[in-house]
Amino acid sequence: MNAKSRRRIRIFGKICFILYIGFIIYFLIFSDWYGRTITGMEDYHYNFVLFKEIKRFWEYRNQVGLFAMFTNLFGNVLIFMPFGFFLPMASRYRSFFATLLWSFLLSLGVESFQLVSKVGCFDVDDLLLNTIGGIAGHIVFMICVLIRRRHVYKRKKRR
Repeated sequence: MNAKSRRRIRIFGKICFILYIGFIIYFLIFSDWYGRTITGMEDYHYNFVLFKEIKRFWEYRNQVGLFAMFTNLFGNVLIFMPFGFFLPMASRYRSFFATLLWSFLLSLGVESFQLVSKVGCFDVDDLLLNTIGGIAGHIVFMICVLIRRRHVYKRKKRR
């Protein structure tokens, strides 16, 4: 792949990354979905115990419904997958550990903002699930890179 193609991919990745960050800030902080409205101090809930909410949603999946369980358990993973995919595409941080760190820090920032502003609720399980989502996105990115490299190698070999 020539330098011009790499530059185009990097610019495309940066645009997607910026759009994604705007979406995630809106969805996780300002959206009215899933109780993200400002509540009084007496109504605010938080969780500092790892796996507490995951276990609760799994145990009460019949009562809360499959949509609520899916949204809590898999939605947090799915919403951070683009972060793990676009971060190495848009920046020089391509390592697994950089994606792990930045996914955790972004999730911690969102959860801390929710704790301080009392919008949504702080949940350490969300930190875990969001970080797993970032890592899963990074894995998908690496698979795409390997497929692209194999394709480019086969094309060069045919010439």
